[in-house]
Amino acid sequence: MYLVRLAARLVAIACALVVALYVYRNPEKGALDATARAAAPGSFAALSGGTTHYEAAGPDTGRVAVLVHGFSVPAYIWDSTFKALRDAGYRVIRYDLFGRGYSDRPNAAYDGAFYDRQLNDLLDALKVSEPVDLFGLSFGGYVVAHFATTHPERIRTLTMVDPSSTRAELPWFVTAPGLGAYLFQVVDLPGKAESQSSDFLHPERFPGWADKYRPQMRYKGFGRALYRSMLTLGSADFPGMYATVGTSGMPVLLVWGKQDPTVPFANSAIVQRGIPQLEFFAVDSSGHLPQMEQTAAFNARMLAFLAAHPRVPPVARALTPLAPKR
Repeated sequence: MYLVRLAARLVAIACALVVALYVYRNPEKGALDATARAAAPGSFAALSGGTTHYEAAGPDTGRVAVLVHGFSVPAYIWDSTFKALRDAGYRVIRYDLFGRGYSDRPNAAYDGAFYDRQLNDLLDALKVSEPVDLFGLSFGGYVVAHFATTHPERIRTLTMVDPSSTRAELPWFVTAPGLGAYLFQVVDLPGKAESQSSDFLHPERFPGWADKYRPQMRYKGFGRALYRSMLTLGSADFPGMYATVGTSGMPVLLVWGKQDPTVPFANSAIVQRGIPQLEFFAVDSSGHLPQMEQTAAFNARMLAFLAAHPRVPPVARALTPLAPKR
């Protein structure tokens, strides 16, 4: 009987320690509500999956470009690209994926279909009816490539920057129900802000990068969104997805930092095999974020690529005569 009571006490102590560690290490302390969003720039759209934070700039009649950020850094990662497209006369839109920034953190799968729905709903909410120039960075490359397989009619051109391209190799304890999510929340998540500097070849040139990241970590659901997105990367069929994009014939620009420490430069071959028609721009002296580390070179190539695939006004498109039959 004594041993039974001792075992029960040890179990109770262990459970208390597990809970205490979670409370101590978990950075999520509050809900993402109207008060939390009051100081956020931009606007919000109520979509089928929840509220999405977005920013739009440039002329209302401009050609529409949409920027999708990566795994955990929200839409501000596109600051320089957003400005360049706006100044070039584009109607540019960037938004926070669900679970990041100031967008909702719903209890969802965070898989390709989920992100497809968010982007498609946002375009509908903003009354974007013409095909867009779609950009995706890192994990956002997965998001936009997946969207290209399900909604190719909504895309004029596709630009991917160092996109996710291989399945994440996850040990058993990471995928174990309950245990994996707990370990991610108490071991991995607390250090996420500091780890972001590893994306850069020269992190010293970007002071305050971690501080800019931290606010989104305060709100409940952030870790869950990242964890489930990681599981998605562990099961995605990247070769099949890129091959489907390749069969669409849409214009694709692939950009990759030659010194990328996050998604190795060698992975670019996977995307090129799947999409033989793509244009490839290898960026020297750049890590995972060439749009930030080599901004001038990136912007010049981006704008040249877009200019090579001009917008066709809806009226002109409707009046274009069919080619004569031979």
